[in-house]
Amino acid sequence: MSRSETPARIPAPPEPPPSDTPKSDVQPAHHAVPDEQLLAAKLVPLRRPGQWVSALVLLVLFAMFVHTVFTNSRFQWGTVGSFFLSGSILRGLELTLWLTAAVMATGYVLGIGVAAMRLSRNPVLRTLSFGFVWLIRSVPILVQLLFWYELASLYPQLSLGIPFGPEFATVRTAHLFSGILAAFIGLTLDVAAFSSEIVRGGILSVEHGQTEAAQALGLGNARIFRRIVLPQAMPAIVPASGNLLIGMLKATSIVSVIAVQDLLYSSQLIYNQNFLIIPLLLVATLWYVILTTLLSIGQYFVERHYARGSNRRGGEGFWRVLRGNIPLLGRTGRGAAVLS
Repeated sequence: MSRSETPARIPAPPEPPPSDTPKSDVQPAHHAVPDEQLLAAKLVPLRRPGQWVSALVLLVLFAMFVHTVFTNSRFQWGTVGSFFLSGSILRGLELTLWLTAAVMATGYVLGIGVAAMRLSRNPVLRTLSFGFVWLIRSVPILVQLLFWYELASLYPQLSLGIPFGPEFATVRTAHLFSGILAAFIGLTLDVAAFSSEIVRGGILSVEHGQTEAAQALGLGNARIFRRIVLPQAMPAIVPASGNLLIGMLKATSIVSVIAVQDLLYSSQLIYNQNFLIIPLLLVATLWYVILTTLLSIGQYFVERHYARGSNRRGGEGFWRVLRGNIPLLGRTGRGAAVLS
């Protein structure tokens, strides 16, 4: 081809046919949802029909139980009300409260000492404290009470003097170990063993690095324990201690086997005379329910006090926690919502 010839033109591509949809209305298939629409979206809880059906079944069963309790004449609620505030029952209740308070106070003092021995560097103290905890936790509390109550058959008398030497004073155990004293000693030793493990576990839950950092700042051991270790150990100690207190309140009923006139034994003395066994047992049961409920409420507020500043509290009040444990009153499907 010569230079004078003009090259052929390439035909332009055909224009697309006109569309009826305006360009401003065309959006990509995968477009982002505006933030305003996300914030204004309604949260819809997940549907849980099984939970409502189970709750309905439980409510029906509970209503049947309440109905049979209040309509069964053999419960004799009139007799329960007449003995609920009787003098012998109140005296037994007073002894139960006194024994629980005395045992918990003395047992925790001993338990703190045993926990200190378990955490010491002295191998003799560690071994003796471990042996004490192992022995007390291995023997049932009823067997311990019977051993202390029958101590006179093993040791007719106790003496005070120089070890392996002369004796200065002697007392006969038959007159010393009454039922109340045997119950107090047996229950106190049991509380000391279990509370020592509670205290030791709470102290070990605090990281040792914080103690080392406080020592590097020049703080004394007593101040480190009081200001750093103990406040962080209390959230772990308080719940277990509250459970131990409630358990000990109910465990005091076992002293009735050694004729200590506590709440349960007072009820037994009455129904042994009038043979109204069920009503008197209901009287003791109602008092135990009332006392444990009050202790549980107090335990909750103590736990909330020591959980300040941590995420364990969660900012929830007592009644909110209570409603959250009831399916019909709490919110179902929290944290599992979908956008509508």
